[in-house]
Amino acid sequence: MEYTDNPSGSQPSFQQEGLLHRIINRIRRSLELPDILTATVAEIRLFLATDRVMVYRFEADGSGEVIAESIDGQSLPSLLGLHFPATDIPTESRNRLLLERQRVIVDVSSSKVGLSSLQSNDTEELLESDNIHYRQVHPCHIQYLTVMGVQSSLVVPILHNEIQGESLKPSLWGLLAVHHSQPREILPVELTLVQQVVDQVAIAIAQSNLYTQTLARQKREETINRVTTLLHKLPKLELQDALEATITALDGIGGRLYIEPTAEIYTYGDQPKMPLELETSIIEQHPVWQKWMDECKQGQIWVTNNLYNEAHLRVLAFAFRLTQIRGMLVMPLQYREQFIGVLSVFRPEFNTEILWAGQREQNSQQQLPQISFDVWREERTGQAIAWTDDEISLAQALSSSFSIAIQQQQMYQEVQMLNANLEVRVKDKTAELEKSLSFTKVIKQVSEQIRRSLDLKTTLQTIVHEVRSLLNSDRVIIYQKNGASDGEVIVEEINGNWLSTLGIKTPEGCLPDESDRFFSQGKVKAINNVSTYSLSACHQKFLQSLQVQANLTVPINIGSQLWGLLIVHQCATPRNWQDTEINLIQQLADQAAIAIQQAQLYEQSCAAETEARAKATQLEQALLELQAAQTQLIQTEKMSSLGQLVAGVAHEINNPVNFIYGNLHYASKYTQDLLKIIDLYQLHYPQPHHEISSTAKAIDLEFLAEDLPKMISSMQVGAERIRSIVLSLRNFSRLDEAENKPVDLHEGIDNTLLILQHRLKASVYFTGIDIIKDYSDLPLIECYAGQINQVFMNILTNAIDALENQGDLAQKKSLLPKPQISISTRLSTDRSRVLIRIADNGPGMTEDVRRRIFDPFFTTKSVGKGTGLGLAISYQIIVDKHGGMMDCISELGKGTEFWIEIPIKLLRKLNIEDQQEVENALEIDLQ
Repeated sequence: MEYTDNPSGSQPSFQQEGLLHRIINRIRRSLELPDILTATVAEIRLFLATDRVMVYRFEADGSGEVIAESIDGQSLPSLLGLHFPATDIPTESRNRLLLERQRVIVDVSSSKVGLSSLQSNDTEELLESDNIHYRQVHPCHIQYLTVMGVQSSLVVPILHNEIQGESLKPSLWGLLAVHHSQPREILPVELTLVQQVVDQVAIAIAQSNLYTQTLARQKREETINRVTTLLHKLPKLELQDALEATITALDGIGGRLYIEPTAEIYTYGDQPKMPLELETSIIEQHPVWQKWMDECKQGQIWVTNNLYNEAHLRVLAFAFRLTQIRGMLVMPLQYREQFIGVLSVFRPEFNTEILWAGQREQNSQQQLPQISFDVWREERTGQAIAWTDDEISLAQALSSSFSIAIQQQQMYQEVQMLNANLEVRVKDKTAELEKSLSFTKVIKQVSEQIRRSLDLKTTLQTIVHEVRSLLNSDRVIIYQKNGASDGEVIVEEINGNWLSTLGIKTPEGCLPDESDRFFSQGKVKAINNVSTYSLSACHQKFLQSLQVQANLTVPINIGSQLWGLLIVHQCATPRNWQDTEINLIQQLADQAAIAIQQAQLYEQSCAAETEARAKATQLEQALLELQAAQTQLIQTEKMSSLGQLVAGVAHEINNPVNFIYGNLHYASKYTQDLLKIIDLYQLHYPQPHHEISSTAKAIDLEFLAEDLPKMISSMQVGAERIRSIVLSLRNFSRLDEAENKPVDLHEGIDNTLLILQHRLKASVYFTGIDIIKDYSDLPLIECYAGQINQVFMNILTNAIDALENQGDLAQKKSLLPKPQISISTRLSTDRSRVLIRIADNGPGMTEDVRRRIFDPFFTTKSVGKGTGLGLAISYQIIVDKHGGMMDCISELGKGTEFWIEIPIKLLRKLNIEDQQEVENALEIDLQ
């Protein structure tokens, strides 16, 4: 295109103003830069009536891509989406485009180029837009445009001002290029209008970048707030959720958080895999990693787009070989120069494809002109998304939040520990002060405690407990009168193995008639020695029958009525009761009378509460049953997953084993035929060639002919063994028997024993276990086969554990009998049920352990070796699922035997109507 001052071909002014108006409106209406650029090139092409108008954007490496284009029919090919190398535009030309805002007009036919600068490079003053300098075009440029099919072109630079501190720094964002396949002149008004449009595009670019930055800042603040909320969530830090949120915000496929003081590790997504032979499986504890962390400065974020290019990570790169991890961002966590830990985020590798406008080849002597713009695809493998400055800034903010939160948590734990120690010391000091309290303060404390209690039984029990503790007596009782001469002991507190007096009534006629009148007057009777005190023979004999040697009796009067007696017994020896002790008992008896009155009134209002508590007890029982069902569900899901895994492994092994087993027969036959041929050769050619003789001697032909059939035979035996193991695994998993169906119980037991065969065999440190089977002729049993197999597995595993532990714990193993497990099956006399007995000659168990073995989570095994669910689940399977019975017989030192009894056919379940009635009743109870 050639610049001209000829006004005859100028566009009408209203068209120019309309174009500019439309472009400005488009920029104002939309914040989407691709839409603005697409509309801009279309408007300019229609306005100039040229063949192609495109927007070319520069990349960080100097190359560029056509991101918007408008073409007229088939005059020129489309270049949209194609990339051009940085060498296509020399550095000098780029500088003029940036510093001088130079417009370039090229006319291929005349080999001339018009250069129009808007700004002086020396003075930075604005120049007239019609100041154009013409010169000859370099032949390479002419050939470049000719190959592209362009006869005239106009290039206008698009600048973008970036904010750096308090100033603006211009950068060359891209180019607006106008191409025509025929020679064409550019009018002044057209150049001016295109420049105005380009200035509006620059505004749109700044507007789009500002909008993008605003969204990025908003997202950054949201991410920081979300992670900070998780890190300060009470009652404990949500470190796992915060880690996941951080990895997601930074577009990672995995990451890990390592806390140095506690060696805690939190992971999410893809992870490096450390070899098993290393001392540690945690990469952050590797010496190379720790040395690297020691060199990191506080707040320094380390990033890499290809960890295999990092020399200091070369030793650790093997941990990432089997993963998709390629890029990595590492955030050292520090608080006031104290290293807390490290947070790492991983990015995956991916392959990219770049479309170039023609394949470029470098020449060592010169840069040859472009000869073709056909699309050339470049494949780039092992790439990773580069970490941006915004992401690094976000990582710095998040690392600060993690550091502060973890440090605060550690400080909180230290304060809690200090408080706990302080609390212990305070308790010790308080105990010492309490010991030094006077007797009067103790009485006051007991009296206040009695007043606070409204439950009669609790109040009376508190009284006898406090009296016995304060006086250090052998027995304290409360005797309640039921009539004129009748009563019984209702509460007692005993220290030692003395006889209980609860419910004992005083023999009729033993107490003097004046006793009621005596005690009604509030008098106290203190007997220091029963054997020497003046008592009736009946009364003395009665006290001696209760082992009483000293007795202190204080009345409990309510109003003018004698309610009962507070009696203190000394059974070991006689005792001289002190006045302070008598005063204490009298004061407590007075307080007891007040408490009894209050409790009697309170008991009348407790009937409704008792009923409510009964309902609560029912709900608690329902909750326990629900928890038991949940335990069963967890175990069932676990066994289901195990069954699927076992069945899958068995299936995958079965195919190659069948192939090997099926071909061993033919291999044996072919081997025999070959050996037979060799025998015939030796028979008919007894003097073979020297080379044959030496080779036969070298390979020991006679031994080979003798050993090869044996080897194939042993391979057949091994293949048979593998096939039997695979069959046992498939039978044990029983994935096709989720519902009940008739099965052979003996097959289930044998399959379980086969799976446990490795634990039954003898070894250097273990004599092995003998299995004694006593199977009866059983019919097929209707049951849930997988669950029954689970029961056999649990019982047999426990038996093996007991026998192995017995061998480990015994000091003289030679004195122990050979470990043995006996399994027997029988039919009941009415042939409706089957009995399975599994016994071992192990160490047995105590009665207390035997009573609790079916309780959930009860186990006698060490931590990590037992969950306490095996026998509980087995009991539920037999009793609840199959309507059977399960019991254990064991005695310490005499082994253990389990009895399992299940019906041959499962009982029918409740019909729908019965279930509805039960559900309705449950709903009524819950209401």
